Amino acid sequence: MAHGSDGGGGAAHAGRGLERLRIGTSSWSEPGWVGSFYPPGTKPAEMLALYAREFTTVEADTTYYRVPSATLVRGWRAKTPPGFTLSAKFPRSIVHAGEGPHPDGAKVLVPEHVGPECERYLDVMRELGDRAGPLVLQFPYFNRTAFAGPAPFLSRLEAFLRALPRDFRYAVEVRNKAWIGPELLALLAAHGVALVLVDIRYMPHPADLARELDLVSADFVYARLIGDRQATESLTQRFDALVLDQGPRLDRWAELLGGLLPRVRETFAYANNHYAGHGPATARDLARRVAARLAEPDARPAGG
Repeated sequence: MAHGSDGGGGAAHAGRGLERLRIGTSSWSEPGWVGSFYPPGTKPAEMLALYAREFTTVEADTTYYRVPSATLVRGWRAKTPPGFTLSAKFPRSIVHAGEGPHPDGAKVLVPEHVGPECERYLDVMRELGDRAGPLVLQFPYFNRTAFAGPAPFLSRLEAFLRALPRDFRYAVEVRNKAWIGPELLALLAAHGVALVLVDIRYMPHPADLARELDLVSADFVYARLIGDRQATESLTQRFDALVLDQGPRLDRWAELLGGLLPRVRETFAYANNHYAGHGPATARDLARRVAARLAEPDARPAGG
């Protein structure tokens, strides 16, 4: 595993607010990282502790598929040092609620359907203690069968957010691009919840959204660099090296995050393997570009 000032963790510790910037990856247990990020022969149980030597944060994708056991979450805490944060997705049963590929709009966020699962999830995530990062409600694309439009979804979301306990930070990811607007952002701001800034094939780049909207709705920023799964998997199945040049998009991210950084207490950004082929390399690259952006004499806060 590489270390040094050009790594995601190293760059995030000094200079012009960079100590408040946390850049990491979406998950830590990719087999293709053994030999390319982790030392040869690394076992799955050893990966998180090794990961935390370089990066100060990670996003747990596994919680989307099931509520983890308390023992597993306590293990995550034990394997990471003080100051490390682990962000995690709400389970699919809460944000999707469908048995098959299509979400069930009659059950998404409805207390009588998702309440017990939500309570169980939050109780387990409390085992993280001071390692707990934001918890993410990653919603799928909703067609008109699920929700006739944004209004019923926003009403459902408002009631759900209002009922959530305040001992966690929360972020919301919406994949209906037409729903991202002043109404959604005002709702999130009323509850101190962040809008997830997501870079995915069919959504507008957050830098484009920032031209028309104030994207800050909480005291932190949450970004996810997901990319185009189909394009990346056509080039690699191993995820042990970069296979796509995402430099221009990363420059846009660096400008956006660098501009938002002074306006919030903390910024989280996570790179997926599908973004360019190798999550750790993308995270390091983004950290370098944000640091370079903030070093420019004309760097200014964005929005506000």
